Amino acid sequence: MISERDVTFYNDHGYLVVGEVLSKDDVDELRKVTDAFVEKARQVTQHDEIYDLEDSHSTAEPRVRRIKTPHLHHETYARMVAHPNIMAVLQKLWGPSIRFDVSKLNLKSAGYGAPVEWHQDWAFYPHTNDDLAAVGIMIDDVDESNGPLMVIPGSHKGPILDHHIDGYFCGAINASSSDVDFGDAAKLTGKAGSITIHHARAIHGSATNTSGRPRRLLLHQYRAADAWPLLGADQAWQEYRDSLLTGDDTIEPRMTNVPVRLPLPPAPHQGSIYENQKSSKNRYFETAEATAAAAR
Repeated sequence: MISERDVTFYNDHGYLVVGEVLSKDDVDELRKVTDAFVEKARQVTQHDEIYDLEDSHSTAEPRVRRIKTPHLHHETYARMVAHPNIMAVLQKLWGPSIRFDVSKLNLKSAGYGAPVEWHQDWAFYPHTNDDLAAVGIMIDDVDESNGPLMVIPGSHKGPILDHHIDGYFCGAINASSSDVDFGDAAKLTGKAGSITIHHARAIHGSATNTSGRPRRLLLHQYRAADAWPLLGADQAWQEYRDSLLTGDDTIEPRMTNVPVRLPLPPAPHQGSIYENQKSSKNRYFETAEATAAAAR
């Protein structure tokens, strides 16, 4: 699925876009199942174990910003976890042994899809080595206008920035006090069925979708089998072992010299990243509500 040149690009820049990874049938089925989940959200009035809702959600107009752990809730999502084309890409990057962590489906609906502030995934879950990445499956065509994932090239080689506010972890970088040039961000665009890959240490975020088209991205977090979570495995031992998708398991973590800043004490607004980031006092991306209010 990818060449040695692609591997070099990923290692240098911390991200990659790979086209035509999923078939049209795969994409059509993901869209059908996702539409059904959004429709069922009419019966939900607050965040629960499946839905993370937009602040403007209502029964009359269901608005979902995230479906949590979708692989646990529908077989179509579950089948995507070990998709052979995705496994082929990751094995080219890391070797034969790949472990799955968790999934989430971020829905940026047309005209109001919530932004995600600049952050590094590594700040949430440091490991003994940094062969970790998030793979995003594009369920819709993604261009510069509908809230694409954006990554700061090369930032995966730099420090882990502070994701705290008032002494608490908030899951967002204070963009106004950092020396990061966010204008250098690469926008990860492509056709439905493409995937994005971004390194766990890469600085990334995404703006509100103000276009007339949705941008739904099914995200899977993967790691090399010998990358061990420094905060400990938060699941039963057999469940952890069962998360191995390819290759051989090991109880010998590979230790490398990686920067670590623990996500403690925990965020006052516990929940998804959207809730955690509410503590951030310096938002980089405007929400749809804020943009509308400014226009009035």
